[in-house]
Amino acid sequence: MFSPAKKILCLCLFTWFAAQSLASEEVNVHDNSRISIFLQPGVSFLSFDQREYFQDALDTIYHEFLTQALDKRDTQNVAKQDFQKVNFCFPLYAGLQFQLRQDHFVSVGAGYIYDNESVVVSDQNNRSHNYSYTIQGFPLFLEYRFAIPVNLMTMSDESLFSIALRWYWALPHTEIYTSWGKLSAETSYYGAGFGFSIGYLLFNWKSMYVFGDLGYSSISVKSKKQYADIVPNGPEEKAKWNIGGIQLQIRVSFGVWDMPIVEQDSTAQDSAAAPVAAPTAADGTEKTPAQKNESTDTPAATTPKAEERPKATAKENETPQKTE
Repeated sequence: MFSPAKKILCLCLFTWFAAQSLASEEVNVHDNSRISIFLQPGVSFLSFDQREYFQDALDTIYHEFLTQALDKRDTQNVAKQDFQKVNFCFPLYAGLQFQLRQDHFVSVGAGYIYDNESVVVSDQNNRSHNYSYTIQGFPLFLEYRFAIPVNLMTMSDESLFSIALRWYWALPHTEIYTSWGKLSAETSYYGAGFGFSIGYLLFNWKSMYVFGDLGYSSISVKSKKQYADIVPNGPEEKAKWNIGGIQLQIRVSFGVWDMPIVEQDSTAQDSAAAPVAAPTAADGTEKTPAQKNESTDTPAATTPKAEERPKATAKENETPQKTE
């Protein structure tokens, strides 16, 4: 069962993520930061299949207490809690992000994974015994993130969706320590695993950008020790385990160096978009279409006034007479 604190944190994180997803319909911008720092909290379900070794050891201890009970009262005192069937934790990452070109990012980051599982077993004398195991990890990753092209997306007209590919290394102090012992993971120069996720730009404010990521990672490590060194009746072979798994992450990045923004010259646009005043008549009223056409046509020759016309001569006015 999950502890109350884990339930509250998980509920708050999922509620916040859902609320931001609903409000993200109006987001239509890109991350304009050339260099930025980021903080990435998340929720992860670890792919730790070796949890059954610890549950088997717990069941063995429980049955030993039962066999040591002398009467019914002692038997009723024996009780136990079981380890949870999933390893649920809240990893935290931080790092530096570079934007090579528009919507293409390269990131370097490191994180901390911590998952503690603790139970209590009561013996026949009603004394409590605590047993626990803790998974601790310090992963380092190199990430390449790129936006999905707009022509491949039908949900948005902007490149808000992105895909991230990661390669992990396990740093020192990646280990498992239990009530019976501790084993440390070996550090490999070639890396410890991979990861991928799909993200969405939820919103931005000034130089702050918030992405939501859902993905999977596989970070496999091994040790020179055996599980028999840290858990009763454990396998007598070199221990190996996985600290990756399904994860939901929120990346909050803060731009420290923004890309230059090219401003368009709006003078020509303003002059082209300026409305032309409608022509008006002499009395101040707007001209009719016919009047507008007359004003735009080539002006015809004006007829001379009556007083300016040349007077007809007497010969022109005389009526020709018939000859007899």
